[in-house]
Amino acid sequence: MVTTLDDIKRISIAAKLADMKVIQNLLINNEQQLIEDCTDDDIRGHLQHMLKDDDKNLGVLDTVIVQYGVKGEPNQTTQKMVEQVRELMESSDLSLFEKVQEHELLKHKQTMTGLLIHKAAQVVGADIEAAINPLNTVNFENRDNFSYQQLLQMATEFKTAKSKLQEQMARANSETAR
Repeated sequence: MVTTLDDIKRISIAAKLADMKVIQNLLINNEQQLIEDCTDDDIRGHLQHMLKDDDKNLGVLDTVIVQYGVKGEPNQTTQKMVEQVRELMESSDLSLFEKVQEHELLKHKQTMTGLLIHKAAQVVGADIEAAINPLNTVNFENRDNFSYQQLLQMATEFKTAKSKLQEQMARANSETAR
């Protein structure tokens, strides 16, 4: 069987869709972990909203993969990166703020991957573009970063307030010890 350039492009798009699905599942897992770890009700509320959106985005992504019709496997590099991020997010090596930052970077990566797939689909053909079109919903949701940037701001303020409180407590303890 002769493989054409269009076949190679279609297979590449399928692999990128598979990468997106793996990362989407990681985003959902991260948000569940962040919700558990977060003690601030406002930040937790934003995270729960993000989780709801990302669950919906996973459904859209599943629909796109079915409509596309070409089975792809996630790239090994993506699988390794996902495992490393999962381990890092589950560890105590990062603060909540740092975990939220890493999560935000993943959301941007997901958006860029979706845009890349959309552009590739335009080049391959109208049938592929039509199958991929619902992916624009996910791209738009991920690009709508106002609430996520607000979450980062809230996490920063929480971290700053916590540091100031710890400093005040340390000063009070040292004065009491005198």
